[in-house]
Amino acid sequence: GRLCEERRPIVKRIGRQEFLLAGPGGLGMFATVDGISQRAPVRWSENVIGAALCFPYVVALDEEFITVHSMLDQQQKQTLAFKDGHILQDFEGKVIVATTKGVYILVPLPLERQIQDLLASHRVEEALVLARGARRNIPKEKFQVMYKRILQQAGFIQFAQLQFLEAKELFRSGQLDVRELISLYPFLLPASSSFIRSHPPLHEYADLNQLTQGDQEKMTKCKQFLMSYLNEVRSTDVANGYKEDVDTALLKLYAEANHESLLDLLASENFCILTDSATWLEKHKKFFALGLLYHSNGQDAAALQLWVKIVNGDIQDSTRTDLYEYIVDFLSSCSDHELVWKYAEWLLQQSEEIGIYVFTRRPREEGQENSFNPDDVMSCLNKYPKSLVKYLEFLVLERRIQKEKYHTHLAVLYLEKVLNLKSLEAEKNEELCETRVKLQSLLRESDLYRTHLILDKISGSDLHMECAILYGKLEEHEKALHILVHVLKDFAAAEDYCMWNSENKDIPYRQKLFHMLLTAYLNSSSAEHELVMAAVDLLNSHAADFDAALVLRLLPDSWSVQLLSSFLTGAMRESIHAQRMSQIALGLAKAENLIYKHEKVSSNNLSIV
Repeated sequence: GRLCEERRPIVKRIGRQEFLLAGPGGLGMFATVDGISQRAPVRWSENVIGAALCFPYVVALDEEFITVHSMLDQQQKQTLAFKDGHILQDFEGKVIVATTKGVYILVPLPLERQIQDLLASHRVEEALVLARGARRNIPKEKFQVMYKRILQQAGFIQFAQLQFLEAKELFRSGQLDVRELISLYPFLLPASSSFIRSHPPLHEYADLNQLTQGDQEKMTKCKQFLMSYLNEVRSTDVANGYKEDVDTALLKLYAEANHESLLDLLASENFCILTDSATWLEKHKKFFALGLLYHSNGQDAAALQLWVKIVNGDIQDSTRTDLYEYIVDFLSSCSDHELVWKYAEWLLQQSEEIGIYVFTRRPREEGQENSFNPDDVMSCLNKYPKSLVKYLEFLVLERRIQKEKYHTHLAVLYLEKVLNLKSLEAEKNEELCETRVKLQSLLRESDLYRTHLILDKISGSDLHMECAILYGKLEEHEKALHILVHVLKDFAAAEDYCMWNSENKDIPYRQKLFHMLLTAYLNSSSAEHELVMAAVDLLNSHAADFDAALVLRLLPDSWSVQLLSSFLTGAMRESIHAQRMSQIALGLAKAENLIYKHEKVSSNNLSIV
């Protein structure tokens, strides 16, 4: 009873209008003057004699111990054995405690020391809570420097425990110089890097080997984390000032892990240091990637030299199975013509069909003055007949270059190929059919080749269709139609002949051709039934292309009206249409003449002043 009477209530002011009270059940309660509790209570002894405040701690005294509690997380942080204590009081950042025999002073360790001790014990969350709680007692700038460093240290502790998500967030919040992390990994920083680790150090590890204690699985996880972290930060402010160190480290990680992103890194804008990266790529036998590195550093000749060695089998690298095609694409967009000429022969030796793309698939925007001279290209292609044909097709059919020598050359090459295939008795050969179609199309559509030269080369062969086309070009239509009607008996081709030869010509010219064809059908020495039927079909399907009066004089008397009903109907319609059109034209002319006369009379009647 005497103790209860002597014990005074505990009320400590801890801030503006906020107090600490000893509550029932061994609780230290925080309350404002309005009676509201804004913090969780601390749990101390039920026999508390006194309490003192030493921010961010509450110190409590009972009959046997002094206990220290954090106001930030309400946890008990320290216990000191202390008997016979009577008084506990805080004074200017120190805590005074007295017994009947003496007075003692408790001096708190500096906050930074406390935080470092917590970090050393890997108590990351407590250290961060304490650091944040210390903000109000430390000048702003000093606090920011201290807090960033604590976040970085905490990041490395989480990293060492393979807590990568937490580590990344702490590194980001603490604005870690990413090279601190890279420097843990042996050989990743380039030799030219000026980086020196922070002092005092942010962690206790010499390198990754010590951190993982040689555990390969842990090491692989750490490398995968750094890959993804560097890839995230390389294009952000985090990498500013040391992009070379970041990209070079990333390249080394990708190459070592055989990662597909290595090629993406090198194919886009990057800051990889050439000497350091080249040595590393060679070591890991990444020769295609090394070529990309040379290219991104403007050393295309070195890149091509490497890639050609891979295709030739001098060095091994299976990154791209289509490396030859890649080189063709690369050179077709290469503006260094010397380099293109250097490898042109090699490309054509590998494949005539694909190698030629280096000349035929160049960018359209390449100016005339910067493009290859076709004559130079053709002299290079003389040893490669397939490529030569492809190149001439490109000039004549795609680029539409209007030069006789190219058109003649292409026609001659087509013709020689056709004659050669025919000599091998490959009549039904698919290649022969394709080449003949190309030859006939060129002979029909071009007006630039030397017709007589081609005709001389064809003479004596059985290329009758080609012969007919050439006679057409020479305006020798009767010869052409004779071949089509009597030699080939290809009546559809004969009609087509009249159509394409009269394109862009006037109506009388078109009628002349169709009359020639009709005559060819009718004037045959043997009045074959199929020629008669061809003549009837021609008249009935092309009534508008004939002069009806002239046709009627040509036709045998034995032909019935019914046989020619379609022709006669069409001819009548055409005749009436023509008559009406001429009447309209005449009427319009008369009207125009009348208007002119009226205007003339009106002008003569004007009074002259």
